[in-house]
Amino acid sequence: MPVLWDSPQPMYLGRVIGTCVASRKYTGLEGVKLLVVQPVDRGLRPKGAPLVACDTVRAGPGELVYLVASREASMALDEAFVPVDAAIVGIVDDIDQRDPEVAP
Repeated sequence: MPVLWDSPQPMYLGRVIGTCVASRKYTGLEGVKLLVVQPVDRGLRPKGAPLVACDTVRAGPGELVYLVASREASMALDEAFVPVDAAIVGIVDDIDQRDPEVAP
């Protein structure tokens, strides 16, 4: 099975670019909204392929969100340990980023 995206970070940023409708879902995922998210890099530029994530925070189109992957994603849902690869766990309001080359 091919790897759909590469997320070395346990938490990462993405932009909501669409929705995904599933007529049948795994037990425990009923009522969970699925969103299509484009992962982004530190400069908020698209990075890698879009992915489908479970929405736990009622995010909307165009919003910048932060996601968790793997086991943490399944734990973010009301029904723990359901088979999901990514979950949206927050909506980003603002980013204040220091230049990594400048000492604090």
